[in-house]
Amino acid sequence: MKFAEIPQRLNPLLHPPDPIVINHVISVEGGAESKQTACYDIDVEVDDTLKTQMNNFLLSTASQQEIQGPQQFIHKWIVSQTRDLKTMTDVVGNPEEERRSDFFYQPWAQEAVCRYFYTKVQQKRAELEQALGIRNN
Repeated sequence: MKFAEIPQRLNPLLHPPDPIVINHVISVEGGAESKQTACYDIDVEVDDTLKTQMNNFLLSTASQQEIQGPQQFIHKWIVSQTRDLKTMTDVVGNPEEERRSDFFYQPWAQEAVCRYFYTKVQQKRAELEQALGIRNN
């Protein structure tokens, strides 16, 4: 849910509930001297959607993995957030892994260095040929 959608979602919840209508017939038979006062407690059954929503939520949480294994859930969540942060900031690679020297002793490193130097030599050669006016046909 976007932050801008919050007022739209909350607005229906902030209105007062619909009034409760009680149909009752008042009997006016008898004289003025027979005034009777009566007070009644009326139990009104109202559908409580909040309780059903809370019960549904509690029933659904029983099967959720984050409840069963909170440590694994938090670890996966942190890894996901780290990946998202790298994507947003255009970070390539793993800085924590790359600061260790054994990272650069892997088999791919020698091939990468050779390709890098080959590309640099080709660039310098092209610059030199352009400066000397030599064209390869």
